[in-house]
Amino acid sequence: MSELFTDAEDVRQRLDTVGHLVDEGTATALYLATVLDRPLLVEGEPGVGKTSLAKALAQVLDTPLIRLQCYEGLTPGEALYEWNHQRQLLAIRLTEAHGGRLADADLFTEAFLLDRPLLRAVRHQGPLPPVLLIDEIDRADDEFEALLFEFLGEAAITVPELGTFAAVRPPVVILTSNRSRELHDALRRRCLYHWIDFPAPERAAQILRRTIPAASESLIATTTGLLGRVRALDLDKAPGLAEAIDWVSALAALHVTRPSRADLLGTLSAVAKSPDDREAIAGALDSRP
Repeated sequence: MSELFTDAEDVRQRLDTVGHLVDEGTATALYLATVLDRPLLVEGEPGVGKTSLAKALAQVLDTPLIRLQCYEGLTPGEALYEWNHQRQLLAIRLTEAHGGRLADADLFTEAFLLDRPLLRAVRHQGPLPPVLLIDEIDRADDEFEALLFEFLGEAAITVPELGTFAAVRPPVVILTSNRSRELHDALRRRCLYHWIDFPAPERAAQILRRTIPAASESLIATTTGLLGRVRALDLDKAPGLAEAIDWVSALAALHVTRPSRADLLGTLSAVAKSPDDREAIAGALDSRP
């Protein structure tokens, strides 16, 4: 079966065509995940582009993006599959109306099966595998991780009433985590691993130029320099790349080219996510050179 990419540089260049800039390490991690058919666990602070990486990959491959957003209390039925109980009940009533009776085996067939994200990824029939994004896995309960082991290790899901569904070709699986809790070693062993850090000022500026072409060089230079200093502060939530984009976008929307302190202070809602952080960042603005 043909490879999705020729090498890591091919990954980097093709992601670049859809406006997503990645470094060599990230490109290599993605390439290995596709070549080895292994899930890729991507960790990093919020806002560094973990989720957008999966979206850009699906766009480059022109294949569906299937997303499972994790949260506390996520159930197997929401992630794996469910039975269409309303349709089952309707089938029972229709059969009884005609004097018949349905056995359990008649009710638990593929006709009544509802594919949720994981089973949908396994049963995908397109020419290329889909990209499956399991987003913020650290927000799900510990027990939920155990449900993923068969899927991550074998690209298969077992439905007791029907048997095991295995992917013809494993989906490209990207799991993201903000490290709000530690993940099980068993999950980590089933995945390749990559850490995404906040980009250096030069790369951040490059990304901002690409993302916000209306922003002036002076605006980009000022904000990236400030963000580097701000991230060194003791904040409740250090601003990530997403906040950098929001801040520059806000200033550009106000037609600011050379931001003054008043301009920066007036748009702090893009980067400060708590009163304490706003106060700390405002102090950093006062002390900037």
